Amino acid sequence: MALSVSDIRSLFEQFGHIAYSGEPVTQLQHALQSGALAEEAGADEALVVAAFLHDLGHLLNLQGETPTERGIDDLHQYFALPFLRPVLPDAVLEPIRLHVDAKRCLCAIDGTYFGQLSADSVRSLELQGGIFSCEEADAFLQKPYAQDALRLRKWDDRAKEENRATPDLDHYLGVVERVMRKSAAA
Repeated sequence: MALSVSDIRSLFEQFGHIAYSGEPVTQLQHALQSGALAEEAGADEALVVAAFLHDLGHLLNLQGETPTERGIDDLHQYFALPFLRPVLPDAVLEPIRLHVDAKRCLCAIDGTYFGQLSADSVRSLELQGGIFSCEEADAFLQKPYAQDALRLRKWDDRAKEENRATPDLDHYLGVVERVMRKSAAA
């Protein structure tokens, strides 16, 4: 079953109030901030949609607040893909799929990155397989959309500010709808 824009709206309206894993923002605020950071960086609409929807899997596979504290990796980077694949292009889907491995890669290639992670990101890093080896990082960097996933990851890490002003849900659902229409026409 493919998710429509209306379905995505319903998910955020029903579950967007859930705290974002020990951070001072909700799931919806995190999504809006991620999308806003992508727009501020001049990302194309597909990457803005990827940033906005990258954690939608948390809303589809509800594991409660801060599942990492209970040793749970909810595999959120994969969970939404079957529902989005029929309606969105790889330019959206692949950065979403790769954003967890992007964290693992950044820890391997950037000596300062690990120290910037929140407590929950450190916990989830271990559950997600830990820091990449040099060989794993090199292999990751060769993948299509790896650079977009690295950009998305950095926005993801910054999208945790309490009371940050962003465009609203309707704004990003409009971008999602435009990208869905372009994908259907392609």
